[in-house]
Amino acid sequence: MLILLRVYYKSRTGRNQMDKMNQSSAEAGSGTIALRYLSKGEAEAIETELLRDYKFGQQQLIEIWGQACALAITKAYPLSSLAKKQPTVLVICGPDQNGSIGLVCARHLRMYEYEPTIYHPKRSSQSLHQDFTVQCEKMDIPSLSYLPTEVQLINDAYNLVIDAMLGPDTDCANIKEPYPGILVTLKQIKVPIASVDVPSGWDAEEPSQDGINPDVLISLTAPKKCAVSFSGKHFLAGRFLPYDIQKKYDLNLPDYPGTDCIIEL
Repeated sequence: MLILLRVYYKSRTGRNQMDKMNQSSAEAGSGTIALRYLSKGEAEAIETELLRDYKFGQQQLIEIWGQACALAITKAYPLSSLAKKQPTVLVICGPDQNGSIGLVCARHLRMYEYEPTIYHPKRSSQSLHQDFTVQCEKMDIPSLSYLPTEVQLINDAYNLVIDAMLGPDTDCANIKEPYPGILVTLKQIKVPIASVDVPSGWDAEEPSQDGINPDVLISLTAPKKCAVSFSGKHFLAGRFLPYDIQKKYDLNLPDYPGTDCIIEL
């Protein structure tokens, strides 16, 4: 009986916490409590807690985020809406975590019947990044050896570009080649750009004045401060966050519809 009471108490406590979170989300939707936009330090602290205290694995988080990014792309650009006959997508991946997320996103897009092509100019020596690369290769996802500087070739070949190049940890004042050249190209293309977490070339805490201008932003965990004034289509992938972390950082996350792992803000 004592065991049953403990289980019941924990169950009731969990439901009460969920009810409070849902109430907060509803209040956020009504404008009384605003969705929290994270500083760079706060985002790093949350990820550290997920890895250290909640025993998430790095590969697990990247997989969660990558699949969520792919689902956001299917929401923003359904197969039926693509202008070109072939559902081609160019995924530009950097060498760090955002690049790994881009690789996972490409793999899931392939399973959702898109035709991704990967361009990662600097392949990482990290084992996880290499593993995700092999997974894409095993699914026959092609890779570009170079990015055309003639932007019309990109416009003609792809329906959209996914920017998974530079993440929130990037020092925007010290971006090294080949990435500045790629950013110049991305500023000129006409096809839509969807950026992962933080648009490449943006500071995580400040809206960009002269960076790329993506049509879609997919924020991971919670949106970063740079996204406060973002005017494009904005998705959030943070449903997996434990309720204690949501409460600790006053994230005020919205209610996700049904069983969706993403929500449009």
